[in-house]
Amino acid sequence: MDHKAVQSNSTHFDDRFSQQAAAYARHRPAYPDSLFEWLSTISRSRKLAWDCATGSGQAAISLCKHFEHVLATDASASQIANAISCEGVEYRAAPAESSGLQDGSVSLITVASALHWFNIPAFFAEARRVLCPGGIIAVWGYRECEVAPQIDPILQRYQDEVVGPYWSPKIRIVAEKYRTIAFPFQERSAPAFSATAMWTSEDMLGYLNTWSASQAFLNAHKERPTDRIAAELQLAWGTGQRRVEWPLFIRIGSLSPAITD
Repeated sequence: MDHKAVQSNSTHFDDRFSQQAAAYARHRPAYPDSLFEWLSTISRSRKLAWDCATGSGQAAISLCKHFEHVLATDASASQIANAISCEGVEYRAAPAESSGLQDGSVSLITVASALHWFNIPAFFAEARRVLCPGGIIAVWGYRECEVAPQIDPILQRYQDEVVGPYWSPKIRIVAEKYRTIAFPFQERSAPAFSATAMWTSEDMLGYLNTWSASQAFLNAHKERPTDRIAAELQLAWGTGQRRVEWPLFIRIGSLSPAITD
């Protein structure tokens, strides 16, 4: 059944996305089906998956193809209200460290491009509480995207110079690909995965405007930061669509007993 219940027992959190929740739903890239298929093949059970910080549900709707039930939570009720309805996905507004799930009930936990916003030790404690023996947790993210040699430097300059001063310090662990965080699970390696999309220049500008740093710039200056690169980007991009690729970094582990390759 399709659940889209907007309820909340959330505590205060660093909310950088509710303002642009509808745009986030339209302009964020989807993750590859191969990632979710692989996660399902290494899961001991496919009864329940928890997609934490689901945003508008991009990961959750892919998980529901492989799991009987998916609980998709986000601390932002606005994000939940704009999430993509899908049979088998239950949406709930809840903070990462307080899922409301029963002890030992979850086969797979996923966090897509959001771990850096969490109270990480508290979330990992919650994950250890709700995972079943041998249950898996997978956290992943992305940073720079790749389009074309004449376009990538424009995007890099936008990221580093135009909105560079407006990034939260929490983004640092994204640049470090989550490798510097303590990960209290039995870890394993993962195959290489990338998110891809076929986008116009307008799609790319819409995506850039969803960045938390872009929103902070807008709030500070009352102008869209993408206006500072729009003409240059559109000229370099040309008409029509281009392939955009975001290489993913991923950390994956389990409770005892360990999962095996």
